[in-house]
Amino acid sequence: METLQRNWYPIASSSDLPFRHTFHGQLLGREFAVWRADDGYVNVWENRCLHRGVRLSIGINDGAELKCQYHGWRYANRTAGCTYIPAHPADAPARTICNRTYPAVEQYGLIWSGESPDGEPPQIAEFDSGVPFALRPIPVNAPADLVASKLGEYTFQPSARIDGDGATVQSEIGPAGCISLMSAEDDVASRVLFFVQPVDSNRSVIRGVLCECPEPPDEHAVLMHHNQRVSALRDLIEAEAVKLPTPEPMQPVIHRVSEELASMPQQTLSGRTAPLRVQVSRKWDAADGIAGIELTAVNGQLPTFQPGAHIDVHMPNGLVRQYSLTNGPGETQSYTIGVKLEPDSRGGSQCMHEDVRQGDVLAISEPRNNFPLRRDAIETLFVAGGIGITPLLSMARALGHSNLPHELHYFAQSGQHMAFPDVLASLDEALVPHLGLDPQATGKQLDKLLGGYEPAMHLYVCGPGPMLEATRRIAAEHGWPDESVHFEYFKNTNEIDDSSSFEIDLARSVMTLQVPAGKTILEVLRDSGVDVPSSCEQGACGTCMTTVLEGEPDHQDVYLNESEKSSGDCIMTCVSRAKSDRLVLDI
Repeated sequence: METLQRNWYPIASSSDLPFRHTFHGQLLGREFAVWRADDGYVNVWENRCLHRGVRLSIGINDGAELKCQYHGWRYANRTAGCTYIPAHPADAPARTICNRTYPAVEQYGLIWSGESPDGEPPQIAEFDSGVPFALRPIPVNAPADLVASKLGEYTFQPSARIDGDGATVQSEIGPAGCISLMSAEDDVASRVLFFVQPVDSNRSVIRGVLCECPEPPDEHAVLMHHNQRVSALRDLIEAEAVKLPTPEPMQPVIHRVSEELASMPQQTLSGRTAPLRVQVSRKWDAADGIAGIELTAVNGQLPTFQPGAHIDVHMPNGLVRQYSLTNGPGETQSYTIGVKLEPDSRGGSQCMHEDVRQGDVLAISEPRNNFPLRRDAIETLFVAGGIGITPLLSMARALGHSNLPHELHYFAQSGQHMAFPDVLASLDEALVPHLGLDPQATGKQLDKLLGGYEPAMHLYVCGPGPMLEATRRIAAEHGWPDESVHFEYFKNTNEIDDSSSFEIDLARSVMTLQVPAGKTILEVLRDSGVDVPSSCEQGACGTCMTTVLEGEPDHQDVYLNESEKSSGDCIMTCVSRAKSDRLVLDI
């Protein structure tokens, strides 16, 4: 069995994978969900949803993601990472919720895969000079070794003489165990190669490929010729197989995901880590003063992301900055970010604009998402200001791909300042530009826009601090509840007061620590060897949020809304402090 797992096998024909279709493949007792994304990438996954084990082969292939039919879990093209869980619409799924993927190579009209195949699929010289023509696969209720031995007895006519009956057929074992047969009659000949796909211990699939595609309209006749003859051979093989002892079914090992991992957001440890290496594959002017940067993996596949996610970019000058991903659904082969050159840059945006070049290798974090998109709203409004378009662009593309109602209102100085115009053009009528408005006119437009709140509507806003504050205030005046207003700040504009000192008890670590004036909770935790995730470290992104069990926090962040702050049950450890003498944290 272990030797079989290391081989490449054809598990489907290219014709089995039309766009927006999902194919049920099988190999060595294991089931696969095989599907082609709109970008042409062929995915071969474990055929089960990680939630309840329902077959993904009956799921919906929307061209960018595969959606389970049972509870609507979505999985991303290429990565098989979960991108959305309808039962937890306000949470970004953990990165650990990722289906098992298998290698896939499309060649000779077949899809090749295996459990743990060595090297590359077989290179077959017979196909080099012609156009391979895949025959109809024939399932056989018999072991693969019996099928392979009997295929050497297969007889057929050359494609140009299928009406005859006097061809001579010679057989030999070809590369990767395939059976090569040459049929010749007079001065014409045709070669067919057969591969045996071991579905289970007592079930196989015969997959044949002609070395040259017949000329139209003979294709159909040739297919019928081989279909009839392979089917007849199949009947003979099955008649012999029933005389043999029935082998035990193959039992593939299925790795399960725990309920805890399936319901909790991912915790990224070790603070501002940068485990990924990416190359700047493209850099261009995405708008006036905004650089578009495309990042591709140096090795392997980039991790799954969800709309609203950001990455930490570790720059050549030692600085770390956060940038939102603008990618649409299924765009997992690279990450795209937009960087605005700030006139008062402290070195971050200036480095990205002036020092980073195409071809450079950068260190980045895995994507984090503290600004997740819900997909259960009756209508979603996006309000973007300037470079705040980046996370909202990804969100609007996701809703547009699923035909969910939404509008993207983009406030910018002018058309030249609207980033990623090619992507914006694809949003069609969902995009509503608002150009050249002063703060007063912007406020009037927001008042008009937010006046029609209805239950189950959601608002997402990202942009400069003053615009964010105005949008949140106007939304509250029109009755938008806090839980329906989602926002992301570029940075924390609050003046931080770190003059207090207090005590923190770590409930799960059984530690008591002192936080002196001038030091943050986050710094004290790390000094004591407590591993805490973080990203922006200025109270804007929410990565370091920690549950408060006792005590009164002194909130100095811009991530929490007013309801969350008044509840007092969480705190941003990078900037916030304590009003009480003691805080008990769930760490």
